[in-house]
Amino acid sequence: MPIPAERSPLDRTLLRDDVLGTLRAAIIDGTLEPGEQLRDGELASWLGVSRTPVREALLELARSGLVVARPGRSTIVSTIDLRRVREARDVVASMHALAVRTAVPSLTPADIDDMRAANERFEAAIAAHDTDAALRADGELHGVPVRVCGNRVLQTVLEQFEPLIERAVRLRFGSPEGWASLSRHAEFIDHCAAGDADAAAELANETWSSLFPTDAVES
Repeated sequence: MPIPAERSPLDRTLLRDDVLGTLRAAIIDGTLEPGEQLRDGELASWLGVSRTPVREALLELARSGLVVARPGRSTIVSTIDLRRVREARDVVASMHALAVRTAVPSLTPADIDDMRAANERFEAAIAAHDTDAALRADGELHGVPVRVCGNRVLQTVLEQFEPLIERAVRLRFGSPEGWASLSRHAEFIDHCAAGDADAAAELANETWSSLFPTDAVES
């Protein structure tokens, strides 16, 4: 779809990371559709910033696979490439397993409570057919061990590749029913609460790895 005309300009002190986050979110939620051409001047006007942070953000989005930059020609929002999504999925699954295995011995009762509360929000969102809320709650739940593990490199890898998976989930499964059964959150949280790092890490890996099976219908 065309860049929305009603967007209010953002503060001109906006950092590149803020521009990156705004553009990434617009691609993930479909505001900027697959195949749409992205012109840095138009994006800069939309966001109320100079072209420099926009260009930097587009380069970062190209690294994660959300846009395709063709030097001297154009930059477009990438289409869903299931092979690339599955490659990202496998990396993300491994990173989450590592985060969980590292974090479980350090999880506090408050961390477990946060995970259970996020799971309650996730289940409520599934019942309400609210994809946005379900994805947000799912991210909050899995984000606890990622935060607790404290591995900045791991966090950077997830920040790069998780958006590719989230966009594919949104575009291929318009409602959460298509993927909710893949999340066994309660069992996962119980393993974390019991201090069973190996079982929790294995389940985290299985949950992420089960997204987009190879026998899924290609579009």
